Amino acid sequence: MKKGENTNLSGNDNTKEERMTSRNPEIKADTSGFSSIATDSGNDTETEDVSTSIHIDTMDEYDLDLDWDVFHEVLKQQVNDELSVSEEEDRKLKKNRILKRSFAIAGITLGVLCLFVVFLVGTKPGRRMIYRIAGDYIHDRVDQTDNTMEEEGDSFAVSGGINDSYSKNAFDYTNKTDTEENTSESVIIPRQEDYVSTFLVFGIEEIGGAKNTDAILLASINTRDKTIKLTSLLRDTLVNVPGYTPRKLNAVYAKGGASLLTTTIEQNYRIKIDGYASIDFEDFEAVIDFLGGVSIELGEKEANYLNRKNYISNPAYRNVVPGWNNLNGNQALGYCRVRKVPTLGGSNDDYGRTLRQRRVMTAVFNKYKNKNVFDLLSITTKCLGYVKTNVTQAQIEGVLEDIVENKITTMETMRIPVNGMFDELDEYNGVSSPLVLEWENNINELYQFIFLDEKNEQEKNIVTNKN
Repeated sequence: MKKGENTNLSGNDNTKEERMTSRNPEIKADTSGFSSIATDSGNDTETEDVSTSIHIDTMDEYDLDLDWDVFHEVLKQQVNDELSVSEEEDRKLKKNRILKRSFAIAGITLGVLCLFVVFLVGTKPGRRMIYRIAGDYIHDRVDQTDNTMEEEGDSFAVSGGINDSYSKNAFDYTNKTDTEENTSESVIIPRQEDYVSTFLVFGIEEIGGAKNTDAILLASINTRDKTIKLTSLLRDTLVNVPGYTPRKLNAVYAKGGASLLTTTIEQNYRIKIDGYASIDFEDFEAVIDFLGGVSIELGEKEANYLNRKNYISNPAYRNVVPGWNNLNGNQALGYCRVRKVPTLGGSNDDYGRTLRQRRVMTAVFNKYKNKNVFDLLSITTKCLGYVKTNVTQAQIEGVLEDIVENKITTMETMRIPVNGMFDELDEYNGVSSPLVLEWENNINELYQFIFLDEKNEQEKNIVTNKN
């Protein structure tokens, strides 16, 4: 090693010495000795080894002044910090595992619910479950009647309810006493088809203790052309009544209630009635009010007449105007009862009145079908208690299925008798001002409307069996 290099080494040792001295002044004398030994040596390698050996081996001899309490505290804090970080990470991991498990459970539950909803809505068996629930709900809230029980009215009741065929001559208007039974040799089988369900709907007016049916309609659900067909039966139509003399159709209910009225319509109009629903006029008002009124267009003569007369029983509501009106229950009922002024379009008398009734029923149908599900549930719950019916739960389910599955949203209307197919007489066999129908022609028209018969098919579908 050159001298210059040795000097540099010595300088380095001096620097180390200074650093050691600055830390602990007591070791200054000893370190200077180390430096002189390194300087006097002539062997570079030996000097370097000795210097290094002395530095390492003598470390234990130096009493470094360390604060062990502080050291322990620092070490303890570091350990605690490490443990704290570890515990926090454990908590986060546990929380993440819980969240993942919760999301998994929620996802599985949502998936099952989605599949269930798809099953209920997207499959026919699923929708039938909905119809069954809805049918049960509706059935429990309407006023049910027992077909086997005698209806209110006179003592006459038809045995077997509405499902039997009855002996009668539908067109025998010969004079009989009021208690003489009207029978003959022929049996008329009411027509029915698997694509049509027909229900009798009528409104009852009680005046002076009398119970007359001034609104009588057939509501037919046709799944072939996907429509609801509403047929008005004029109340003054002369009909044969089992067990009684011929009389006007609106007087039948007072004699034998809904059962006799249903049977009479089956016999005379030759159409199968699957059930009936009735409502009295006061309850009709409430139903219209629950719907929030109905939109009806009035002619000028109609509006003026309704404001002048007492058909609208509450004077405060006699404020209708020509054109479109949102009629409340009291106004709508008054409108349905008017017959002495032409309708918008020119129909008068009972023809005009039944046209008004069909217009209100159509407005109710349109208002009802445009409600959302929650409004429908609320309105249905309120209205069903006013309806008296013999329709079974199974029939209600069937009607719901027919309407929903076939997406039926259209209503068509007509009336019987058809123009030109009846005589309006002042008196007939003791009955004042009856409508005497050409029954065969009117039934042909009825079959064409409800069953979609072609004209050449109508007559063969009028079935009369002889005993």
